[in-house]
Order: sequence, then structure tokens, then C-alpha cells
Amino acid sequence: MPSSSSASTSTNPKRPVPDDINPETKRQKKDDQTQADEDWFNGNICAFFDGDVAEKLDEGRADQVASLPRPSDPRVSTVENADKKDANPPLQLVEVEIEKQDKALKQSPLEAGKSVIYWMRMNDLRLTDNHALSLASSFAQSNSIPLVVLFVVTPREYKAHDRSPRRIDFLLRNLRTLQSSLSKLNIPLLVHSQPHDAPRKSQPMEVLKLAKKWGAGSVWSNLSYEVDELERDLRLVTEGSKQGVRVELKHDRLVVKPGGVKKKTGGDGMYNVFTPFYNVWSDMITSNPSLLAPYASPKPNDVSALKTFGDDLKAMSIPTSVKGFELDEKDAKAMKKIHPEGEEAAVEVLNRFLTTKARSSQLGTVSPIADGAEDVSSSKKDSRLGTYGTGRDHADKDTTSRLSPYFASGVISARQVLAETARQSPGGKLPVDKKASATGTWVSEIAWREFYNHIIAAYPRVSMGQPFNVKYRGVQWETDPKYLQAWKEGKAGYPIVDAAMRQCNAQGWMHNRCRMIAASFLTKDLMLDWRLGERYFMTQFVDGDLAANNGGWQWVASTGTDPQPYFRIFNPLSQSEKADPSGDYIRYFVPELKGLKGKDLLDPHGRLSPAAFKALGYPAPIVDHKKARERALGRYKNIGEKPDEA
Repeated sequence: MPSSSSASTSTNPKRPVPDDINPETKRQKKDDQTQADEDWFNGNICAFFDGDVAEKLDEGRADQVASLPRPSDPRVSTVENADKKDANPPLQLVEVEIEKQDKALKQSPLEAGKSVIYWMRMNDLRLTDNHALSLASSFAQSNSIPLVVLFVVTPREYKAHDRSPRRIDFLLRNLRTLQSSLSKLNIPLLVHSQPHDAPRKSQPMEVLKLAKKWGAGSVWSNLSYEVDELERDLRLVTEGSKQGVRVELKHDRLVVKPGGVKKKTGGDGMYNVFTPFYNVWSDMITSNPSLLAPYASPKPNDVSALKTFGDDLKAMSIPTSVKGFELDEKDAKAMKKIHPEGEEAAVEVLNRFLTTKARSSQLGTVSPIADGAEDVSSSKKDSRLGTYGTGRDHADKDTTSRLSPYFASGVISARQVLAETARQSPGGKLPVDKKASATGTWVSEIAWREFYNHIIAAYPRVSMGQPFNVKYRGVQWETDPKYLQAWKEGKAGYPIVDAAMRQCNAQGWMHNRCRMIAASFLTKDLMLDWRLGERYFMTQFVDGDLAANNGGWQWVASTGTDPQPYFRIFNPLSQSEKADPSGDYIRYFVPELKGLKGKDLLDPHGRLSPAAFKALGYPAPIVDHKKARERALGRYKNIGEKPDEA
């Protein structure tokens, strides 16, 4: 077991640091470094133990370690395994296997079978503008056979991927809405719930077993771009070919599929920096309107379909909850109000963003589509979208779109959102210049989601707990669990940070500016590993999405692609003024400070008398920002060392 990284440099030797970096791809070149040199990175980048643990281990008292508090270990692949995936990205392997299947089918076509299966995943929960569902329906119609929608509940996978109970609750609520809509089309939605001990790799075989039971000659689905999901689909294609089942996997999550944004200089390379990526991507979507064209909605089955699958509809129903991911009654009610389910709700959330003014009354446990929003559709410049250029940084009102849960679960597509935005824009054209208009700024935010998905597809290591920029593999992190716990609970002593974390815990969501502030505080002020924060967000948020969450955390931690430079460290006090100019956000989520105003609210410990501060019942800052900043600069400048403790 690795020694504590909180020990001094005399007992904690310098860890190996990649020293041969290609400036374009920032990939580590393979050399003759022994595997022993990388053992420290096997599974965990740090021990995440405090000094007491290291002392007990040194004294041979390992039996006492389990009783000591420590943060949850992040899931981190070995460097060797990550490099193997990078050398052979799973998406490429899937595409090769599909090409092999398609060539074989041209020579020996398969029968259509007695039914068609559309395997719905947890990030495409919609009927509108759904690529694979649309094609599966057309195939079923052309062969006069019923379409079956299948969903697989996978508790073990949810646990492995740190899915939050709130995300699973949102999933189940959306499935119930979809089942009602599909029933009107005579299309059965059948839910196969895996046992909690079912191997994660068993999904493809179970789906193919159901295909055999239902006489389905084909299985259709949309691709995801995370490593595990791509390897699942690779097994589905290879096993389907062996069993005579056609597998159709379609790109649907993004407006432009991974690899589709080519460098203007030619070649197969992709952009690792956002701005040139965005310039090409935005040119593509404005010059080629078909990229935003919706896929046709599914057509009805024959009226006999629901009767044919009647027994399965009874046996394969939507569970009321998933064991290990239950919400208590209070949280369930709050989530339903704050994040209403269904495609109609998603469309209304979008419409409110495009046509109504921001309001501070939306801070609490309220619906994003609650009554009372002022309609300014006749003067769009006053809408939340119209003021997005400056308003997006303000957490004290509903200045952002609130669409992230619907994007993450695929309840609405980026194509639909951009097409509707274009329809409501002057001349029906989509503004993309982020310097010239608020709409252009918002479109660029959607493009960040696309960019990070392109990154995880091209560089699988970021799905495996590895930094994009391998130079920072050796950054030395702190390991005291008390600081992590204070950050999680919103008791760090910095009001804007605490307000952000309390919003996270109460609402399963957080304003984007506050996500950056909270993440910067964890990684730069507390000097705790970004993977701990990434994981905590995933376990709390209803909009937990690997690409966006990982991309955001690595941006703040300065380890990612096109990141914030390590020497740019957020000051919690100045960020408070930017994110919460009225103070309403802090006062709502940190009620201990509700009687304060102005700078006293932003920095009560620094501005109030000791007696007045103590009377608040609010914690003192757990670190000094100025000292913490200097420590962070030292760690990033001297990778692999702890110069501040030498």
C-alpha cells in the first residue's frame, strides 16, 4: 500500500513524472521505464490517508486502519491499461466490427425476424429526434413487424459509474412517461432488471437472449462514447454476428459525431483546443442545415402488438426504485419539482429560457417551469438567453437554461435545442459568434459538451481516471479527509463555496459558475485530487455526465485539454462578487448569514469582530487562501514534489 502523501519528502520519495511530452497531443511516449516505477499509480493516484494512517501502517497496526476516516478512493486505471486503450480507441474497434458485419450481411442477408428491438439507454430517453429509434421504427414498418423498446436496468453498472440516486430517480420517472407515450403508439416498453450481482459484461448476452425469445432479427441502439459503454457495444456486435442477429449502432448524442470536426490543415487529427474546434463546428452547423434536421418520430405498431407482448409487459415492468439508489420521500418530492420529467417538460424549460426574464424566486425548491415568469418574447434581448452574455455568471437568479439534466439523459437533443433557437432568432439563422451576441455565447456552451464528448471518444484515458495532460500525473495532492468532508458539507468557511456545495446537496444541481468556484477551491485551495470532486458531483447530481463532468473538473484542475492555466486560481471573495452580486444566493443556501449584507456577507470571518462572527454559528475558513494559492503554485511548478513541505 502506498505511503501517505502527507508525509515529508524525506519519507515520501519523489514519484515518477512523464518527461517526454509531445506538445501537440500531450501523450506520454513509451520508454524503458520499468513497471515498478508506475506501481504507485496502480488503482489510486494517492493513498488518500492522513498521517495517522501512515503511522499505524509503519508500526504494523494495519488492523486499525479501517476505523480511521478517509475519503472515498477514486477509480483510476493504471497507466499501462490507459495507454492500451488510447492506442486502440474502443470507438474505432466498434466501427471496424460494424463494417465487418455490414460486409457479411451484403453477402448473406439476414431475415428481418418477427420483431425489431430498440435498446434504449439512459442517455437517449426520448421519442423525438432519436436516430436509432427512428430507423428501427422504419425498419419495423417496412417489414410489417412490431417494434419493441427494451431498457436494461443495471445496478452494478450504476454503482461502478457513480450514478447518483437522483439520476436513477430521474431515469425511472422518464421511463414511466415514455411508457405512456409509447403505449399510445402500441409500442411496448419492456424493462429487464439485472440482479445486483450480475456481471457488468453480461448485458449484450442478455439482450441477445431476449432477441431470440422474441424472434427479433435486429437490435438497434445509439452509441455512447465512454470506454465501458463502447466495449459493451463491441461485444454486442461480435456476439450478434455469431448468433445471426443484426446490430445497428447509430451516432445520436451529438450534432457532429466524434471525429467529424476535422482540422482545416487536413489529415485525420482532431482539435484538442476548444476555440479552433468551435470555429469549425459552428461553420459546419450553419452551412449544413441538415445537421440540425430532426429524425422522424416512431410510427405506431399494429394494435395487436401490446396484446402479443402482454405477458412480458406484466413481467418486465418499470421498477418503483432500484436497490441502493432509493430516495427518501422528501428528496423524491424535491427532485420531481426541481427537475420535472418528460419531453414536454424539457421543451417548456427550453422555451422559458428563450422567452422569459430571469427571476430570483427560482433559487429554492421550485419548478423551472413554475408560473410567474415574465414573457418577453416580443423583446428577446431581455430574455434569459438575451442577457446570457453577462447574466450566465450570476447564480442569484435562474440565468442559465437549466437544460443540463435533459441533455445528460437525452430527454431532449442538442439538434432540437439549436434548431428551436435558430427558429426564434432574427431571420431564422443561428448566431454563433460568441463575441457578438449572447446567443452565440450560449451556442458555444453547447459546443463545449460536444467537444468533451469528442475528447472521451478519441482519448479513452480520460474515461479511466487519467488526466488528459499526462504531465500532471505526478502532481502531489493533500490527503486529509477532514478537508474533503468540510467541502462536501458546505462548511469550508467561504460563503460562496459553501452555498454552492449546499445547493449541490439539496437540489442535485448547481449553477455552472458555482461548479467552477467549488471545483477550484477543492483542487487549488485544498489541494485535493480533482477525481474526488468529480466523483462526488457524479454521486449527487441529477445531470451527472462523464464527458461534461470530467471535462469541467480537468479544466479547473489544469490537467485537461485546453484547461485553465494552473497559475490562474479563483479567489473565492472576488468570485463571490461575480457570481452573487445581490447576495441572495449565499443568504438562501447559507442561512447562518442571512442577516449580513455587502462585503460582510462575502467575508464574515475577515470583517466581523470575533464575538460577532462566533455568534453566527458559521465555521471559520479551513485554509488561508493566500497561503493555499502559493502552495498550489509550488505543486504545479514542481511536479512530483512537495516544495512547500521540504
